Amino acid sequence: IDVFWFLSRCSQAGSLNQNPYMPEGTTLGLFGVPELSSPAGFKVAQQKALRKTELLVATACSNPPGALTVETFDQLSDSLCKVADLADFVKVGHPDPAFRKAAEKACINIGTAVEKLNTNVDLCMSLKKLLENKEVLETLDPDTRKVAELLMFDFEISGVHLDESKRGKAVSLNVNLLDLNNEFLNGSLLPNRIEKKALPEHIRHLFSIDGKSIQIGSLHADSPNELVREAAYKIFLYPNSSLLHCLDDLLACRNELAKLVGYETFAHRALKRTMVETPETVMKFLELLTVKLSDRVFPIDLMPWDHPYFSSAVRTARYNIDSSLYSPYFSLGACMGGLNMLFSQLLGVSFQNEQPMAGEVWSEDVRKLAVFHETEGLLGYIYCDFFRRPDKPHQDCHFTIQGGRLKEDGEYQHPLVVLMLSLPPPTHSTPTLLTPGMMENLFHEMGHAMHSMLGRTRYQHVTGTRCSTDFAEVPSVLMEFFATDHQVVRKFARHYQTGQPLPKTLLSCLCESKRICGAADTQLQIFYAALDQVYHGKPQNRSTTDILKEMQEKFYGLPYVPNTAWQLRFSHLIGYGAKYYSYLMSRAIASMIWRQCFQKDPFNREMGERYRREMLAHGGIKEPMLMVQGCQVWGPHDFVSALCG
Repeated sequence: IDVFWFLSRCSQAGSLNQNPYMPEGTTLGLFGVPELSSPAGFKVAQQKALRKTELLVATACSNPPGALTVETFDQLSDSLCKVADLADFVKVGHPDPAFRKAAEKACINIGTAVEKLNTNVDLCMSLKKLLENKEVLETLDPDTRKVAELLMFDFEISGVHLDESKRGKAVSLNVNLLDLNNEFLNGSLLPNRIEKKALPEHIRHLFSIDGKSIQIGSLHADSPNELVREAAYKIFLYPNSSLLHCLDDLLACRNELAKLVGYETFAHRALKRTMVETPETVMKFLELLTVKLSDRVFPIDLMPWDHPYFSSAVRTARYNIDSSLYSPYFSLGACMGGLNMLFSQLLGVSFQNEQPMAGEVWSEDVRKLAVFHETEGLLGYIYCDFFRRPDKPHQDCHFTIQGGRLKEDGEYQHPLVVLMLSLPPPTHSTPTLLTPGMMENLFHEMGHAMHSMLGRTRYQHVTGTRCSTDFAEVPSVLMEFFATDHQVVRKFARHYQTGQPLPKTLLSCLCESKRICGAADTQLQIFYAALDQVYHGKPQNRSTTDILKEMQEKFYGLPYVPNTAWQLRFSHLIGYGAKYYSYLMSRAIASMIWRQCFQKDPFNREMGERYRREMLAHGGIKEPMLMVQGCQVWGPHDFVSALCG
């Protein structure tokens, strides 16, 4: 039976098929935070952070300008983020509704406090005095100066320059957005119901039946039955009037806030300090991509519910990519062993299982990994929440729980992250077996985790993945190239029963299949990105559904289906508002890095160290375009060529 080995010296307690060891004694709270042994602890942790905030604000405002000013701001950011980031995960990932509810309240309360701080004139002035004092500024190291500039930018886009009345309005709009964001995000995940009799009898059993109703919580895009795909598409995407109003209010609120603080649109505000800088650059990028791909997509007539299925069917027909043939070679243990091997050779980094204390984790099947560098020692911790359970979102995510930073006592605060997947749990006789897609997603999310571990900056404000959104996906997308490279896969893919390697024919088919339907998949992402841009551009004075219909026909080429509202399932509008293009931009950059640095030898230590030095190590302290060029990757036109190559 497969076990979750990371290193040969790991004890049997490291098996993912065993329960984690819970020692007797005092119960810790979640992630070792004492207050979080119960839902009520969120209020205590929140109040503690806010009290510390008051002291730090007073310190920042009273001290003379200098490096201590920036250090105090970073302590302030760290104190609030430790509660807000942790709560951001717990509100979606904890199995106990009481914990989720308490965490959601904490997110809103801390978020409200942050918005008030971002319009605090006295606090801003303490930073402004520093930035305007050339004599003091020259004494600061480049990183401290850069963080000071980034903090000032946060003040500016929040409206600190406005008069008192307008500052209050900006805070009010931001607080309203916190509520609207939560409402939309929660609503986008809810299933739709329909009376059982409304569906043909011969397909009812393929859906979740609840009494006289059928509940549909996904698109069933991989079903070979066209009627099932069509029914799921039309029912799951059926418009919800209250959620449509919520989206309208959310977009209007974002636009009002952007105009209030001096921007033409929300997109203009959101794209400042990204690689592209302006919405016009984004749309030019998307339109150029569309032209380049125009002769490669949808040669046959399809409906929107057909695209994912037929992409998979074409791959299966041409390359025999049947998941059941591959899964026995992709046990979770084998895949994690592959990641450990890859990171060890490329970066000198390895995993070790660590036994969580009682109360530290939220589910008995969560595993805790300590991440070590061969010479630098402990880098941080990854909590692996990999298995499906009731009320757990069916999406793969990376959550920062605690950012790294250099503490006042000279010790380094180690980053803590959660990787949340939706894998099938092991049985008594069979380990967790991954499909090729699941394996690729695991590598993707681990790319984020490595960015968090290796982005060891002095300041928490710019640590790890706290960087420009259109660069943040580069490390994770790059890992997808490793996951589908024959030199890498052949090193770890082993049959869980026999130990035999993945046959060469299957390996070749898997790697070659990634080239099939790539243009159509990219075009779908272009459509999503274009829709996101238009939603956050100038108000259109028409419904979000009318905009969707136009964008779908222009950028996707498949017909809009009446009485559907796909935009209500577009949860990325919350975290990636006006920035969804980042996935395409990051894929282009990752593609170029792969070709330049790793395609010939994916285990090249020299290139791995260069990649860490030029890109991962900086977090958000270095301009993303400079990091990209440090790996010999250049500009936007090259990005288009990389995606279309």
